[in-house]
Amino acid sequence: MSSRCPERRAARLLGLACLLTAGLAAGAGEPSPALRVCADPDNPPFSQRNEGGFENRIARLLADDLRRPLHYTWLRDRRGFVRKTVGAGLCDIVVGVPVGFQALQTTAPYYRSAFFFVNRKGAAGPTGFTDARLASWRIGVQLIGIDPGTSPVGYALARHGSTERVVGYTLAGAETPPAQRMVQDVASGRLDSALVWGPQAGYFASRSQVPLHLVRADAPPDMASVPFEFSIAMGVRHGDAALRQSLDGFIVRRRADIDAVLAAYRVARTDRAGVAP
Repeated sequence: MSSRCPERRAARLLGLACLLTAGLAAGAGEPSPALRVCADPDNPPFSQRNEGGFENRIARLLADDLRRPLHYTWLRDRRGFVRKTVGAGLCDIVVGVPVGFQALQTTAPYYRSAFFFVNRKGAAGPTGFTDARLASWRIGVQLIGIDPGTSPVGYALARHGSTERVVGYTLAGAETPPAQRMVQDVASGRLDSALVWGPQAGYFASRSQVPLHLVRADAPPDMASVPFEFSIAMGVRHGDAALRQSLDGFIVRRRADIDAVLAAYRVARTDRAGVAP
């Protein structure tokens, strides 16, 4: 009996080796898990269902870099977006969120931007919130809810006497993004200026047939503690350190490619010069 024990053990080891080899071979042929991105299907210039936004192009760069297929979960970016997408386990990555966004764990930033006054080139227009002529201009502001003062730039206008002629632009019931409508109204002369978030300001102003000019809307001295400028990163669910590290590595490796995408979409940045019209 004892003389056969080594043979049985060898047979068991050989069988285990065969199973492991077969498992490795099968694993080598399996496709990589999809890179699951959450995005708004109609939010230019950020994302679109046809993958025409700059965040779509960055997501494609990421998927190619990691050699993983790209899969989208589409949902309008409204209240509850993160809870209904990442929180529901439908996707893993939001390509553009502010650094420190509490609902997600954020990567290193890949660009930084601010709010800008969009003015007609060559025309008088606001140069800042302390401009003495501010109250005389019709200025467009995107509304959060129904109160212009709920955004930093709207609050700054209110504090500096520009309330009666402010024009609010809402998301509700609109087929065209508020930022696009504001820029169009500046070009047509219906507005003297508009306060627009940098990526939208640069993109829509660059597509205008009427030459437009961007002026950075810095916080006035009496609002120095209120952020008017934000670093933008990618976001993953809290605790997914491995995915966050992969994204951080991608941002370092493909920095030049990411910058090229942002430049192609004329994203107005505060960490790079010469990209705004």
